[in-house]
Amino acid sequence: MIETVDYHTGGEPFRIVVAGVEPPRGRTILDCRRDAAERLDHVRALLVNEPRGHADMYGCFVTDPEPGGDLGVVFFHNAGYSTACGHGTIALVTWALDEGLLERCEPETRVVVDVPSGRLETVARVKRGKVRSVRFRNVPSFVWAEGLQAAGRIVDVAFGGAFYASCEERVEPAELPRLIELGRAIKQALEAEHEIVHPLEPELRDVYGVVFWQDEGGHTQRNVAVFADGEVDRSPCGSGTSARLALLDGRWLPRGEELRHLSVVGSEFRGRVVGDVEVVGRPAVITEVEGSAYRTGRATFELDPDDPLGSGFLLR
Repeated sequence: MIETVDYHTGGEPFRIVVAGVEPPRGRTILDCRRDAAERLDHVRALLVNEPRGHADMYGCFVTDPEPGGDLGVVFFHNAGYSTACGHGTIALVTWALDEGLLERCEPETRVVVDVPSGRLETVARVKRGKVRSVRFRNVPSFVWAEGLQAAGRIVDVAFGGAFYASCEERVEPAELPRLIELGRAIKQALEAEHEIVHPLEPELRDVYGVVFWQDEGGHTQRNVAVFADGEVDRSPCGSGTSARLALLDGRWLPRGEELRHLSVVGSEFRGRVVGDVEVVGRPAVITEVEGSAYRTGRATFELDPDDPLGSGFLLR
């Protein structure tokens, strides 16, 4: 029996494993990510696959943090394990404060979260005993390349905890089948032509997702991220927002101004650039992204040993 608590952040699900499974092991979070892939992938499949989940399910294993941290986390999705997840970070911090794992203080509570891409400083805004929102200061974000040709489109690639391609397209629910196939094609084309690797950590590599965006005017953009194996982010995508900020900073978005980032379902994140850094001589920015998460339920999942479908299936 595996127990979970489910949240959504901006409409995107987040399933937190809370009991029934030994957490991933390792000295670092990247070690824990490898351990989860080797030892716990049957659990990931059970919780993501139908009939217990669906192709767009997202979740995590909670781990011990690295020294000095408050929480550690390994994120999972329909194709494996991601290096970053903004909506999941927001939900995880909300859950930890809701459950009393960490002391909740008003008006703000600071929580340090270790994720595979690095350490995130987060701040929960608390009012009348309830977490109203969480903002996280992301790892350095940077532009990897601009103006690349892929699947008949001109795309830019930026890192925001994971690598995202960005492409201007019409963002509406009716467009999702087309955007899913286009996202897959762009990802495949980029990875066939380019070796996209973080200069400091070779495990942070390849195109995790494609952010399709449209300008809404007034420092507002609407987007949908297609990531993993054709998975659609219902939220405005936290790490994708950081990647977008790296591309927009000082051009479309004046420094210090806030990006209002809308999702395909109308939910909202707010993001801004708060500083400059370098990553192996490459200009980079520090970003902050804020959103809100809400609990949707608790569950105990089981696998009948006689079930012919085993850990399940995915219909994409």
